[in-house]
Amino acid sequence: MCKARCTEAHYATRRQLRAAGLRPGGQDVAAVLERPMRPMTPGRWAALDAANAARRLCPDCGRDAGYVIPTTLGTCVPCAYPPLVGVEGSC
Repeated sequence: MCKARCTEAHYATRRQLRAAGLRPGGQDVAAVLERPMRPMTPGRWAALDAANAARRLCPDCGRDAGYVIPTTLGTCVPCAYPPLVGVEGSC
């Protein structure tokens, strides 16, 4: 399971555990880190959908942008960069 850096065969990284369908058990680093992954329940899926929908909602115009709003902008792209009217070279 481990590559050259691991000294024991029963140690695994988080990615290796995820690939095996397991999760860290919360023990110290020296412990065996294998526990079954918890399945997604309908309530968890609903909470995840609501959180993702909130990330797509523009706080300025209130529209669903259809993509996750960049944290650097804080708003959807049309609100962050409105079209320039009357400026030479604009459409």
